Amino acid sequence: MSFGGLFDGGGGGGGMQFPYAGAFSSSPALSLGLVRHGGIGGRMFADGAGGAMARDAEAQNDSRSGSDHLDAISGVGDDDDDAEPSGSNPRKRKKRYHRHTPQQIQELEALFKECPHPDEKQRAELSKRLSLDARQVKFWFQNRRTQMKTQLERHENALLKQENEKLRTENLTIREAMRTPMCGGCGSPAMLGEVSLEEQHLRIENARLKDELNRVCTLATKFLGKPVSLLSPLQLQPHLSMPLPNSSLELAVGGIGGIGSMQPSMHGMMSEYAGGASSSMGTVITPARATGPALASMVDIDRSVFLELAISAMDELVKMAQTDDPLWVTGSPGFPDKESLNFEEYLHSSQHCIGMKPVGFVSEASRESGLVIIDNSVALVETLMDERRWSDMFSCMIAKATILEEVSNGIGGSRNGALLLMKAELQVLSPLVPIREVIFLRFCKQLAEGAWAVVDVSIDGLLSNQNSAATSAGSNLKCRRLPSGCVMQDTPNGYCKVTWVEHTEYDEASVHQFYRPLLRSGLAFGASRWLATLQRQCECLAILMSSATVSPNEPTAISQEGKRSMLKLARRMTENFCAGVSASSAREWSKLDGATGSIAEDVRVMARKSVSEPGEPPGVVLSAATSVWVPIAPEKLFDFLRDEQLRAEWDILSNGGPMQEMARIAKGHQNGNSVSLLRASAMSANQSSMLILQETCTDASGSIVVYAPVDIPAMQLVMNGGDSTYVALLPSGFAILPDGPSIGSEHKTGGSLLTVAFQILVNSQPTAKLTVESVETVNNLISCTIKKIKTALQCATPEC
Repeated sequence: MSFGGLFDGGGGGGGMQFPYAGAFSSSPALSLGLVRHGGIGGRMFADGAGGAMARDAEAQNDSRSGSDHLDAISGVGDDDDDAEPSGSNPRKRKKRYHRHTPQQIQELEALFKECPHPDEKQRAELSKRLSLDARQVKFWFQNRRTQMKTQLERHENALLKQENEKLRTENLTIREAMRTPMCGGCGSPAMLGEVSLEEQHLRIENARLKDELNRVCTLATKFLGKPVSLLSPLQLQPHLSMPLPNSSLELAVGGIGGIGSMQPSMHGMMSEYAGGASSSMGTVITPARATGPALASMVDIDRSVFLELAISAMDELVKMAQTDDPLWVTGSPGFPDKESLNFEEYLHSSQHCIGMKPVGFVSEASRESGLVIIDNSVALVETLMDERRWSDMFSCMIAKATILEEVSNGIGGSRNGALLLMKAELQVLSPLVPIREVIFLRFCKQLAEGAWAVVDVSIDGLLSNQNSAATSAGSNLKCRRLPSGCVMQDTPNGYCKVTWVEHTEYDEASVHQFYRPLLRSGLAFGASRWLATLQRQCECLAILMSSATVSPNEPTAISQEGKRSMLKLARRMTENFCAGVSASSAREWSKLDGATGSIAEDVRVMARKSVSEPGEPPGVVLSAATSVWVPIAPEKLFDFLRDEQLRAEWDILSNGGPMQEMARIAKGHQNGNSVSLLRASAMSANQSSMLILQETCTDASGSIVVYAPVDIPAMQLVMNGGDSTYVALLPSGFAILPDGPSIGSEHKTGGSLLTVAFQILVNSQPTAKLTVESVETVNNLISCTIKKIKTALQCATPEC
């Protein structure tokens, strides 16, 4: 509550002025006049003694029946008979009034409850039935409505008076407290001196924040099982805190063995490659703060409700990670070695912390365990609790991530008890699978020494229970995240055991038939894909930061600075490729419909205007993507597309001949994880050769091949350690996923789901209009490339 309007002095009334004084003086509820019922045109009582007498008289009348003192005039038309001649009596004789019978009043009241404004027909029927004149009925209803309005205004007047007295008392209390301030530390009177109003408000806010901190610590003690001491003032000083690392490639922990103890120069290289600076684990976490645009429907939700939901979700996650049969059963259609959730047992034993499954939604649940190359689970916790590092780690799965609010930042300078309100857009690299937008809580808890857990849970249930507006917004819900996350346990061999659990409910109506089995099996958004991506990224980090940075198989030796610049450029290329396929809100794309050109049904074409954007040529950029089923195993298809010797069979940029690998940076033990620089053969002696930057990634969940033509002088600068930010490129490439288990006779199995995407500069002028010819060109390019791939793999049959 703000008391600014109460502290401004003024004359009269103890110097108090209320911000609503003007409204009070003009409100009809505070200046009520009562109609004298001695005649039809009775006058209003004046304020003062007469007004008081009138109010007393009317208060007595109110104790009687509402209709008894509002009887309709029955002497209308008898005025001439009752009036005396003006010569004999200068004062007019009072008009005669007729009091209605109880039966008439009952009939009138009954109709008034049903219809306070009867029409002429209703009044005529009622007057005939009650043996009254039509004008008598009309005037009775007028007077009855007037009485009802007067009663409502009097009630409003009483409420406003009560609020006025409450504000007056509160104002006096605050003024009295300001006159005799007390010291919060010793309880003795304090001397404020000349304290500004702003400082007084800050002190009030400080007291409120202290109460909030005490309440949060009480709740934290509840789930930690031990008392939690408040942070000392020294820990909360901003100038003593150090910045957190902000990239997934900065998992190194200062002062801890393994990755964190590697060469500082390489660590600095990876830090700059990720676009951020590194720091040690001596970070002091700052107090909770709002870091993003919180939803309006969340403003009135008590933050302790968030913590209670997070604690329930954490209990469910740990239970699902540690319990085997009968909660988890081995063997599912198409995947005999995979674990699947026993939904009947889950419904019987779970807490249903976010409510029952919406009608029409399908469930997707999976669990996967494995070892990750990382020395300490704390480093992995830091990555998961930072939205930028988290999205960098899973860049092919997360289109966009934002922290809406930091509800709690941990206890004692650690991430234990940290609670974030986040919003994320999850993606499958295909235009046939819509983006999954989820708003969820992310909660971190230390289970034991060297054991941590991080859980996500949607807050859709809290929003729908808060107000009807949120419920209406929830009607557009397409996906909700049940308690999901990972449990991490340090191992003595430099690895970390991670058990990942994913549990989601979603509406699959907007998902193409090709991808429904994949999503239901958990291969698209399930635990196996999250864990496989995490293992691949941590292996890449370990290799890049190891001392053996130069491989004898590399065609060209590249300096550390050159590797750093080349990796940064490749990462930007892959991120732009993913953004062009998924059509998330991270990039501003305008979707084109079939009216723009002959666009196939399963091809999504988008356009954007690039103006002075670093790393992208200026002009109109067209992006086209589609997905098809290919009866080829994912591993075989990936090896074919990444082989530079076979590139001429499908790539028009190869000029009809094989390409030569000029440089390569290994990102994993498998040959498929690398960044390469390829050179195409020149078609003639007068034409210079072309360079193509290519990144390939593969793991158990899928593969991608992304490439882009680059300028030769620009790449020479990059390989010498120059800045790659302004190197212009437009990526194209492929995403390969397994087709999932069979769910019916019509579904094709035993092959791959191939996504093909191109980004092309159709006009160098950003203000130019998109033409139908440009759309048809990119559409033909996609269909021609798919046809060449099928022909080369000998699968160009009608059914594929």
